[in-house]
Order: sequence, then C-alpha cells, then structure tokens
Amino acid sequence: MKQSMYKNRDEMPMFLTVMDVANLLGISRASAYELVREDNFPKLKIVQGRTIIPRDRLLEWLDEQVKYDEIK
Repeated sequence: MKQSMYKNRDEMPMFLTVMDVANLLGISRASAYELVREDNFPKLKIVQGRTIIPRDRLLEWLDEQVKYDEIK
C-alpha cells in the first residue's frame, strides 16, 4: 500500500481533491470518483463541475464508517 505524504491530520490541506482522497485512502482514481458520487460522501461542488472534499468532514465521515463497521 502507498504511504501517505501526510504525517498527521494537521498537515492535510483544508480542502482535498478527488485525487488527494485516492492517494490518502490508497485506492484508484476510478474508485475515488465512485466514492465521491455516493450520496452520503462529504463533498462540495464548485465552479465548472469541480469537486472538493473538506478535510474535517472527510475525517468525520471516515470515523462514522469505522463505527458503522464495528456495529455490524
């Protein structure tokens, strides 16, 4: 698995691109775009159809996914 270039959460930019998310999660670009299309995934659409992901909301979403998996 690819090593993240960020050593901790504070080093991450406030807004991430879809490619940033792919690199962070160690998934392909296609998988990242698929993930971003999910209704419950935290994203912002900005000018010209560009999508950005707020860091804090992404981290909250990831925490929720871990909690949900523990309940199953």
